[in-house]
Amino acid sequence: MDKPDCDPVLLDRTYRQFPLINAVVAGWRHAYRNHLLPYLSTSGRTTLLDVGSGGGDVARSLVRWAGRDGYDLHVTAIDPDERAHRFATSRQQYNNLEFRRALSSDLIAEGKSYDLVISNHVLHHLSPTDLAGLLRDTERLCRRAAFHSDIARSPVAYALFSVGTLPFFPGSLIRRDGLTSIRRSYRADELQAAVPQHWLVQRERPFRNLLTYRADGGLPAGSSGEGRGNA
Repeated sequence: MDKPDCDPVLLDRTYRQFPLINAVVAGWRHAYRNHLLPYLSTSGRTTLLDVGSGGGDVARSLVRWAGRDGYDLHVTAIDPDERAHRFATSRQQYNNLEFRRALSSDLIAEGKSYDLVISNHVLHHLSPTDLAGLLRDTERLCRRAAFHSDIARSPVAYALFSVGTLPFFPGSLIRRDGLTSIRRSYRADELQAAVPQHWLVQRERPFRNLLTYRADGGLPAGSSGEGRGNA
C-alpha cells in the first residue's frame, strides 16, 4: 500500500475493507472507552488529531461514539498520501470531522495544538528517525495525552491473521499488507526500548501495543472521567 504505483483498484477496495478489519483487530472501541473517554467533557469541546488516518474509518468511529455519548469531540484527521485523502473525503462527512492532506510538521508550522493525539497502525511503517520525529511532533501538538496504537509482533498473531483472512478480503491488499505489517511491527519490549522514557508502552488485546504520553501529568489508563459511554 505504501508504493506510489500500487494498483488503484486494489487500493480503493482495501480502504473500503479497513473498517471491518480495524473493528476486529485495532481495538479502538476499547481504547475509546478506557483511554480517550476520561478526557472528554460534556461542558466544552475536546479536540483530537488522528495522524496517518488513511481511509478515515477510525476518525469517523470516534466522532460517532463521542456524539452518541453526548460529548463534543472535534477530530482532525491527517494523511500526506493524496490517495488516502481522496478516499477519506469521498466518504460520509461529519460536522465534527476534518480531513487534511498534511504532515504533523505542517500543523506545528501553523501553530496548531490538540487536546489528544492518536494514530492507528502507523509506528511499524516508520524508520527509527521517523519514529523519533513523530514522537517529538506529538509532544508539541498534544496538550493532554497521546495514544499511538500499533500491532504487536507475534508468531501467534501472524498465524491467526494468515489463517483468519485467507477466505476473506478477495481482490484487496488486506491480507498481504497485514502480514507484512505484523513482520515489521515491534514487540512491547522493543518499542519501549525505542522511545523516550516518558513514553509508556501498554500491552493491549488482541496483539497490540499502545504507546502513551501524558502531557498534563495524566489520568491513569482506564481511570474514570465524567462518565462512561454505553457499550
